[in-house]
Amino acid sequence: MLGLLFTAFKKKRSLEETVLKIQQGDNSLRNDTIESFKPFIAKTVSSVCKRYIYESDDEFSIGMIAFNEAIEKYSPEKGRSLLAFAETLVKRRVIDYLRSQSKQKEILLDLSLNDDNDQSQIYIDNENSINEYEMQKESERRKEEIQLYISHLEDFGLSFEDLVENSPKHADARKGAIMIAKLLMEDDELKEILFAKKRLPVKQLEGKVEVSRKTIERNRKYIIAVAIIINGDFLYLNDYIKGAIDE
Repeated sequence: MLGLLFTAFKKKRSLEETVLKIQQGDNSLRNDTIESFKPFIAKTVSSVCKRYIYESDDEFSIGMIAFNEAIEKYSPEKGRSLLAFAETLVKRRVIDYLRSQSKQKEILLDLSLNDDNDQSQIYIDNENSINEYEMQKESERRKEEIQLYISHLEDFGLSFEDLVENSPKHADARKGAIMIAKLLMEDDELKEILFAKKRLPVKQLEGKVEVSRKTIERNRKYIIAVAIIINGDFLYLNDYIKGAIDE
């Protein structure tokens, strides 16, 4: 039993190394890896389609393409495992495919003269099922993203409460702080100071922006919090930044 657990751990640890080699151009290893994960792909696709999926099904092909896409786009710095990332991407791509098929069926239904009511109900049920699944997965992704963000805040000794309490009250002040955070992330030297020393390089920033040191200090926690979002490529939290800029 312990031997099996050790083997599983070793396999998990070496998976990232395998992906790195594939991203560097080892296509033979890519094919072998995708082949070995066919059961994972089939299981993931089946969970979306709510039926057993065979390799001959179009949905399985969509899953294979999505798994390959996950290998290409995967980055361990994002804080998620390859399989968690691949599962999300496979499900998204299959849902997109099912939605496109549902739209085609809707057009065919308009042209059909037989069993209109039954077929329309099937279409509605499928569409509702997909929408419900999407809403559920989006909620889960939001929760995962927030938990990951909280862990990054904690590295700087910050919390969500700090973000709320120290958020600039006026829209112009928020926009100004966000622009400082963006400038910070665009400067490799300042970015290195922030994440290596876990502190805001106030003195260096002062010479690059048109606001006083006092203003930077006052918005220090907020600037750091926004910089973490920008650097982490947080999908949903980035919407908050866009919303604040558009105010």
